[in-house]
Amino acid sequence: MNIPNKLTVARICIVPCFIFFMEMEGIFNNILALIIFCLAAITDFFDGRIARRNKAITDIGIFLDPLADKLLISAAFICFVDIPFLDVPAWMVITIIAREFLITGLRSIAASKNIIIPANKAGKFKTTSQLVVIILILIVLIVSKVFTYCNSFYYCTALLNRIPFWATFIITLLTIYSGFNYIWKYRKMLNENK
Repeated sequence: MNIPNKLTVARICIVPCFIFFMEMEGIFNNILALIIFCLAAITDFFDGRIARRNKAITDIGIFLDPLADKLLISAAFICFVDIPFLDVPAWMVITIIAREFLITGLRSIAASKNIIIPANKAGKFKTTSQLVVIILILIVLIVSKVFTYCNSFYYCTALLNRIPFWATFIITLLTIYSGFNYIWKYRKMLNENK
């Protein structure tokens, strides 16, 4: 197994650790979850970069890399739904995850025809944006708890708590656009299966 694939597997293994600290209460655990997520996001950046630079792109890497992204991103958004004051609606998270299932299904159809569907620019931008938004929401979570413990900055806390909703809303729109982009590009392949 080459280095990029090892980084991808490491990202998959990080997911349970991230979930564990998100489920634990307290600022310290939230900070650990943020650190773990940032480490995972860094592996996402480097695995593809190293694979392209060393010409070490493999079929297993093409399969595992988007899977690792889906697991990490889905885990984060599902955890956010479980935290009421973040106000991340379940319908947005379901839309985000449904898109991932849909594109995974599309890739499976393509694989049955010996076609590999790589991530396109819209997909890469969507994934990067999701990672940035998740980090932003984790920071909002931590800062809001600090303000609450300090029993001050009430208006700042109220303003901060609107960020997760709108950030997730924008990401949901990007996710829908990216999904339609894939479907439109490979629509002929889907029509052949009728």
